[in-house]
Amino acid sequence: MSIRNRWLTVLAVSALLALGLATAAFTKERHPEIRAAQRALHNAKVHLAHADRDFGGHRTKAVQLIDQAQDELRQALEYDRK
Repeated sequence: MSIRNRWLTVLAVSALLALGLATAAFTKERHPEIRAAQRALHNAKVHLAHADRDFGGHRTKAVQLIDQAQDELRQALEYDRK
């Protein structure tokens, strides 16, 4: 392999690495903890929906509170976009 071809190979690999790092920087989630909390709340709501009884209204109240928490997290993300 000639010196020119080696340099071209090094240049190409370097360019691909830089492109990969730049892409990762742009696509990285800004608020992974909030997104994880949103998923957890969604999962909790699904589980509560499949509960076999209402537990004296407490299950219904828990679902309402989950809805409020989901709304707060949505508003937090909207606030951060401003």
